[in-house]
Amino acid sequence: MKRLFDIVAVLVASPAWLPVLLLTALAVWLVEGRPLFFVQERAGLGERPFRMVKFRTMKLGDAPDAVRLTRFGRFLRATSLDEVPELVHVLSGKMSLVGPRPLPVAYLPRYTAEQRRRHTVRPGITGWAQVHGRNETSWEERFARDVWYVDHASLALDIKILFMTIGTVFAARGVNQTGQATMEEFK
Repeated sequence: MKRLFDIVAVLVASPAWLPVLLLTALAVWLVEGRPLFFVQERAGLGERPFRMVKFRTMKLGDAPDAVRLTRFGRFLRATSLDEVPELVHVLSGKMSLVGPRPLPVAYLPRYTAEQRRRHTVRPGITGWAQVHGRNETSWEERFARDVWYVDHASLALDIKILFMTIGTVFAARGVNQTGQATMEEFK
């Protein structure tokens, strides 16, 4: 049922998000240049890696994230417009609208057995942790909320999280962890 809901919701909403995707791509190209997208291996359902695509928000190079994050990139992150390309991953089945956020594959060996449970559901564009602090919370709090979601997942909860996400995004709450470009690396 969840997968069907994801597909129908993304398709029904496509007249709204496709123009946003195209306009954001054009804006990234005009303001930041190429490449338009940031691609990174992330851990998905069952810890299987997939290549997640987002709009690029940083300058290319090896400098720290805080140095590479552009002003326009901050705007994209604050509004979550950098995440719009992930809707294609929902259609392909690599992601869901709601679930634990997919994290880099490099984090896999660092999880406890309890934290690994976050990979028993498809990763999401938004999730319980995102509507309860986003990047302002500690890794432990975030993982605890991810596992709570795994234990309580339902269509009703997903719909609640989607509505809560709208408020979180419009309020631009929790975009960065204090002193970080986004959030410190999970160690």
